[in-house]
Amino acid sequence: MSLVPTGDLVARAAAEHSCVTAFNVITLEHAEGIVTGAEAAGRAVILQISENAVRYHGGRLAPLALAASSIAETATVDVALHLDHVTDIGLLHQAADTGFSSVMFDAGALSYADNLAATASAARWAHEAGLWIEAELGYVGGKPDSPASAHAEGVRTDPAEAADYVARTGVDALAVAVGSSHAMTERSAALDHTLIARLREAVPVPLVLHGSSGVPDAELRAAVLAGMVKINIGTALNVSLTHTVRDVLLREPALTDPRKYLGPARDAVVTTVRDVLAALAA
Repeated sequence: MSLVPTGDLVARAAAEHSCVTAFNVITLEHAEGIVTGAEAAGRAVILQISENAVRYHGGRLAPLALAASSIAETATVDVALHLDHVTDIGLLHQAADTGFSSVMFDAGALSYADNLAATASAARWAHEAGLWIEAELGYVGGKPDSPASAHAEGVRTDPAEAADYVARTGVDALAVAVGSSHAMTERSAALDHTLIARLREAVPVPLVLHGSSGVPDAELRAAVLAGMVKINIGTALNVSLTHTVRDVLLREPALTDPRKYLGPARDAVVTTVRDVLAALAA
């Protein structure tokens, strides 16, 4: 048990009709908290580093990726490393040299034809580099380039279009729009489980749910039963981490040692990850 390929974890979950959870990493505390939480739950996880996180670190991918890989290599559960929501081809081409076994190429803001062409090109490169690749079709809410609502007309993924897209791009997994939104801080999203089941029947590769932080436990479990295989969680970690930092500093405003507030914040991430994994295993 240590650093393993993303494709192996997703394939295992699909074969077991279960799911694997992917958690977003922004800081070292995220990575440490996620892996510790996964170990507490006894569940494999995927560490995701997004293009936005790389931008936060000055455009430098390697430092955070190498730190995450190092943490994964000493884990007592299986951990994979995934480069998430990549739009920049230059960043995509760094993935294979920085420990990633998979990427999510995001051309979702483009027209269908342009999305298909860009993603097919990215998939050819990824497969030549030995990488598993995920893409997105439809518009998951909460991104700057997406419609205001995940429930707006025409934003959800069409099963027939999805089948055509997967066949023509050759991607290994497909993120679909079924009612979730990125960056939700309240767990109130209602998913279209009938659509998930239709997509599962139409699409021959595993389905991915983005924006899962805003989805209640029961809805997530139902989504897995309907056919979701990879579940992405990001905002929930940031909520628990930030609330903890704020609480500690409000209680002790004179603190200057970051370990005094980042340590409890990392512990909060551990708890959130453990609870999410336990709920999905229920």
